[in-house]
Amino acid sequence: MLWGTGIFGTLMAQQTTPLNYPKTAKVDQKDDYFGTIVADPYRWLEVSDSSAVADWVTAQNEVTFGYLEQIPFRQALRDRLEQVWNYERYSAPYRRGEYLYFYKNDGLQNQSVLYRQKGDNGTPEVFFDPNKLSTDGTSSLGGTSFSKDNRYFAYSVSKGGSDWREVYIIDTQTGKKLADHIQWSKFSGISWYKDGFFYSRYDAPAEGKLLEAKNEYHKVYYHRLGEAQSEDQLIFENRDKPLRNFGAGVSEDERFLFIYASEGTSGREIYVKDLSKGSQEQQEWTTLVSGFNTETGIVGTIGDKILLLTNYKAPKYRLVATDLSKTSADAWETIIPETAQVLDGVSHVGGRLIASYLKDASTQVVVFDEKGQKLHEVKLPAIGTAGGFGGRQEDKEVFYTFTSFTYPPTIYRYDIERNVSTLYRQTKLDFNPEDYETTETFYKSKDGTPVHLFIVHKKGLKRNGQNPTYLYGYGGFNISLTPSFNTALIPFLESGGIYALANLRGGAEYGEEWHKGGMLLNKQNVFDDFIAAGEYLISKKYTSSQHLAIAGGSNGGLLVGACMTQRPDLFKVALPAVGVLDMLRFHKFTIGWAWVVEYGSSERSKEEFANLYRYSPLHNLKPGVQYPATLIKTADHDDRVVPAHSFKFAATLQEAHKGANPVLIRIDAKAGHGAGKPTSKILDEWADTWAFVFYNMGITPRIKQ
Repeated sequence: MLWGTGIFGTLMAQQTTPLNYPKTAKVDQKDDYFGTIVADPYRWLEVSDSSAVADWVTAQNEVTFGYLEQIPFRQALRDRLEQVWNYERYSAPYRRGEYLYFYKNDGLQNQSVLYRQKGDNGTPEVFFDPNKLSTDGTSSLGGTSFSKDNRYFAYSVSKGGSDWREVYIIDTQTGKKLADHIQWSKFSGISWYKDGFFYSRYDAPAEGKLLEAKNEYHKVYYHRLGEAQSEDQLIFENRDKPLRNFGAGVSEDERFLFIYASEGTSGREIYVKDLSKGSQEQQEWTTLVSGFNTETGIVGTIGDKILLLTNYKAPKYRLVATDLSKTSADAWETIIPETAQVLDGVSHVGGRLIASYLKDASTQVVVFDEKGQKLHEVKLPAIGTAGGFGGRQEDKEVFYTFTSFTYPPTIYRYDIERNVSTLYRQTKLDFNPEDYETTETFYKSKDGTPVHLFIVHKKGLKRNGQNPTYLYGYGGFNISLTPSFNTALIPFLESGGIYALANLRGGAEYGEEWHKGGMLLNKQNVFDDFIAAGEYLISKKYTSSQHLAIAGGSNGGLLVGACMTQRPDLFKVALPAVGVLDMLRFHKFTIGWAWVVEYGSSERSKEEFANLYRYSPLHNLKPGVQYPATLIKTADHDDRVVPAHSFKFAATLQEAHKGANPVLIRIDAKAGHGAGKPTSKILDEWADTWAFVFYNMGITPRIKQ
């Protein structure tokens, strides 16, 4: 294959004529927060179904795509992305009855297709094709669940990327869809019990407010097959607590019914009924876990015992057992004790406990017996991420997928009894992992805290301070960023780019203390960690401020927004995607109230307001400042982080910004927060992203032909 000449090539002079941004109308809106008056002149952009907002979106996209279309190598990047994306991708299979089920994408299909085959050697057949849900691929498969006897398959559908779900049922023997139809389900699993299933839903939203109305009064219902949704039985609600979410789960032996209650994105209570002692209608709920100060989840059951993964008195987690005669947390029996590494998850399968640990954000897997006796470790091929190991108690083997930055997803079959992993399916694509290397290092944040950093690039890279660098982070909600293969990075890495991933405070990489170190009044630590990562990469001559891009989505979009307003001089390009950017009003839309446990609230206390106001990206844009070249990314069906965040930020940024750097917003249509986005839209977005990055760094990428 051929390459362009030169290491990068010198880009022709960039467009220097100031962009003609759409004029955004202002309103005289001011709010009083504990005596501080805050103007909100673009409040009208919050009304997503108004014609004025629709016109504004059209005008902004015309400017944005007009700019992107004049980048000379944009189409070549899109072509290369399509070329590297066009390979067969598989999920790890799982066994249900006599069938193995797995997902497969031929390469450029908008949605992956669910296949099944009889046993290990059967001929694969299409079981469910989500591409038939819509002509443009914008409807996607959400959650799925098989009944205990494997006769019925329940699945949920998302339209346009929305969090709203509709649930349907297929008879696995005939392949026919039943008449059952569930609407207004959201943030819900599908948990089968006898001849039906439990699910969670909200009341139908008001007309025209589908994607922005505050989600309140979550409820759990039981649906019996063959009945209309109007006949579904209400199982659990709390009318006194409108801002709580509830989910139901049933133990594998169908003995215990659990309800999970949450007041936000961390902390939960758990209630339980023993269904062996009579119908669920006849029993009162027993509180298994009380309060919202710990992270505790059900792993499985062994007879009377319930296995819990918890950080109660164990910031790095432990596995405990309890029964309904001794539900006090102090009476729990430790099965797998806390260690120096974070216990990230436990699967109870085949009479074993398969535990996944995190060591500096990479996976280690250890197998225990049901009493907590260590049996052996699962040998993994390299430093990276292993996921899977799920199954049922009768299973003798499980499957898992291993991946890393330069290690395409590879599927292994694991024999539980023999502790043997065998290669099951290897990914083949137009990429040579041997051409690249990954470095792990630690750098010091502003307060001296060591922060872990992955750095990925081509072998032989010269540290001359001129390498285009893409620094990514998240830093919140107890979420870990671990090594994984991202096909979209290939054109960037091929062109000599550096991908850097920082494991910031607020995440789960080092346990609950690491999480708390980046939440609420400690949130500034996350931004300091990310800024320090950029400074480290520059100090070590990997790059320079003129060649450094920062990126993140959702809470990571907040991260980028805060860092570009606090240190506009440090970065050349900023890419905040579907970001939480108005920290004073995020809790007023859809599920935003659930983030108050992570961020605090502008209305709860003066101290929390002052903290949020201090870093809120929208409220810290200053007139006359030259900000980095910015491409804000959002979508019209994002009902997780409503697009008003990005709309208001873009309008304010365009008004405040001084200089030639473009500050644009890219608003995708019939797309949401990210899940279920069709391949065609993913390719378009990444092509635009890389074109924007290279063009604003003054670099012509080397693109394989």
